[in-house]
Amino acid sequence: MSVTIKDVEHIAELARLEFNESEKQKLTHELNEILKYVEKLDELDTSNVEPLSHVIELSNVFRDDVVKPSISTEEALKNAPAKKDTFFRVPKVIG
Repeated sequence: MSVTIKDVEHIAELARLEFNESEKQKLTHELNEILKYVEKLDELDTSNVEPLSHVIELSNVFRDDVVKPSISTEEALKNAPAKKDTFFRVPKVIG
């Protein structure tokens, strides 16, 4: 596949860019060079390569959810500056 001047004009229109004729010629040549370089990947033998969903192997870093004993409500409220029944009492922040 090669890039034509018409392709460059279309890309420039999408990107809202304006190029003169010499710039269009230069960009056409540069884009074709890039495509030639990328086409070299077709030469690689990838038959024994596992497909990836991400370039870095990811693993879950979370610990297992284990139930542990906790302090009681009474103990948690013992040092509270203000409390009501079994709740912490805080200043009103929403009018």
